[in-house]
This record gives sequence, structure tokens and C-alpha cells, in this order.
Amino acid sequence: MLPPVMPPFASSAISYYIKSPPGSKEVFAMPFFFPSSALFAKLIKAAKSVPPLGGGGQAAAAFRVWNNREGGTMAKEVWRFIDSGYCPPAFNMALDEALLDWHSEGKIPPTIRFYGWNPPTLSIGYFQKVEKEIDLDAVKRHGLGFVRRPTGGRGVLHDKELTYSVIVSESHPAMPKTVTEAYRVISQGILEGFRFLGLDAYFAVPKTEEEKADLRSPRSAVCFDAPSWYELVVEGRKIAGSAQTRQKGVILQHGSILLDLDEDLLFSLFKYPNERVKERLQRDFKKKAVAINELTSRTVTIEEAKEAFYKGFEKGLNIVLEPYTLTAEELAYVEELARTKYESDEWNFKR
Repeated sequence: MLPPVMPPFASSAISYYIKSPPGSKEVFAMPFFFPSSALFAKLIKAAKSVPPLGGGGQAAAAFRVWNNREGGTMAKEVWRFIDSGYCPPAFNMALDEALLDWHSEGKIPPTIRFYGWNPPTLSIGYFQKVEKEIDLDAVKRHGLGFVRRPTGGRGVLHDKELTYSVIVSESHPAMPKTVTEAYRVISQGILEGFRFLGLDAYFAVPKTEEEKADLRSPRSAVCFDAPSWYELVVEGRKIAGSAQTRQKGVILQHGSILLDLDEDLLFSLFKYPNERVKERLQRDFKKKAVAINELTSRTVTIEEAKEAFYKGFEKGLNIVLEPYTLTAEELAYVEELARTKYESDEWNFKR
């Protein structure tokens, strides 16, 4: 993260970039007259300390300066933002993996991504057993996609939701060393997003010995029916489900923010010892999980959700998001990874 810069004057938000096109001198661009050449020099020096962001053949270092309450300003770290829209399940998992790889190689900065699923998809955790837990005939009958995630956790029906992923180095100064504490820090962005929607969300942790035992050995194959550390709840019910993996020195956390939920469809996709157990689990599920539009007096659209959680991540992580579009070469890499790995039976039915 950039060191704070405290100029002796109050100003509106200042944004500028330093770009180094191949074979040319650095170009310093300011959107308006800068009142202090000494401060400008300090900002340039700070910007040069940012690792190259890569992309488009340019090494770019960028940050914005924002007002604080005292009338001064502080530099905020810039993270990349990708809205990839509605994509096939294999592509979604391949892009998350590619972003992790590129960040580990220093090619891209920390990144936040929003996405959806086409078709609606059942994703399962890395360690779940397909034959034992999933009714594949029901998945096919409902025309759903199916994919195994590189992260742990339980089964998730991705339909009427906003899905997010966060890619950031384990060594990032804002990231705690433990998985649970890093989860809390990253999820602060989601918490703030719910608050921008007017929902009183908060973190809850398992308290009883029974709840802690369920963390080690979940009794349900359904994600939103299983407890987790620092889960986000509204009115006592879980409203977002997330999973995390750490590979190559990088944290990948992705998860689902429910706008609406078809509980009957969800529970038709799993196997149960008998119908009575299924009915009991579904009945209990209604007490444990909730979607955004069950809690609001009006329907929240996907675009409204994107705006709220975009601002939520900026506030919760104290960052600035810069939108980015994948290059043709990057897209080709992701599509090949999707084809060779995440579309394969070897990956999806490995357990």
C-alpha cells in the first residue's frame, strides 16, 4: 500500500497516472493545475514505488488522492476491477485461476472481479464427493451447468446472485496471516456493500461446540446450510457464502451474494438418506439463510447490487478500483484453461 501523503491544503479528489510506453519518456498527466511543485514531486516518487501493473505493453503505476475529514488527502492503493458478465461455469473458474497465476507472477495488481453464470450452475467444493452427494440427473434435468471449484466449501446454486472474487498476495500488508482473519478483512468489503443497500449486516462466528464441530465436518452438502467463521448475516440468517484457497503465495476468495433463491430447486440437486431428512434440512435451511430481496421493500437489481458492492469493496478495503478489460491474449489463455481443465471429467468428477 502506498504511504500516506498529507498536502498542506484541502482539495477535491486528485487523480493522475504515470505511464511508461515502450521507447518513450514517462508522461506525467494531471487533470488540473497542481498548486505545489514540491508536493507533486513527492507524489511522483510515491507512484514510482508501485509495482508495474502490466497490460497493453505498458508498465503503469497509478493511484488517486482523496480528501480526508481534516481537509488533507491520503494516497489509496489501486486495485484492478473486472466485470466479466455472465459466463460459462468452466470459464468462470478458469478466469479466477488465471488471475491468481498472473498476480503470483507480478503481472497484475490485486484484483476484484464480479461475474454471473450462463447457464445457472451448481458448483461444488474442491473436496466434495460427486457420487455420494450430488444428484447429477437432477442437475441435467434442470438444464444447469456443473463445475468443481478450486476452493473448498459446499455446493452452491449460482443463479440469481452477484458472484465476486478477490485475488491478493498473502504478503500484502493489509492481509493477516491466518485464513480466518484474512477472510474477515476481505469480507469487510462485502459487509459495507450490504450497508450501501440499507441492510444491517454483521459478522457472526460459531459459538457453541456443536457449531464448531460442524465447521470440521459439515452435515449438509449445501453451502448456505453450513456454518463458517465470520459469516455475514442479516437478522440472524446467512446472506453471503464464500470460500478461499491459497496457492503460489496468493489468496483467492470467491463467493455468492444472493439476490433471490429458489430453495426447492437447490434442494433437488443433492442426495439424501430419505425424503424425511431432505424435508428437515430444507425446513432448517429457511431459518439459516436469506436472500437480499427477501429483506427489502423493493426489488434490488443486479446493477444496483454491483454498484453497492463496488463501493463497498472500495470502502471496506480502503482502496480505489480501476476497471479493466481483458486483452485478446488473456481471453485466449482463459478459454484454453477452461477447455483443458474445468470442462474435463477428470477435474469435475475427481472425487
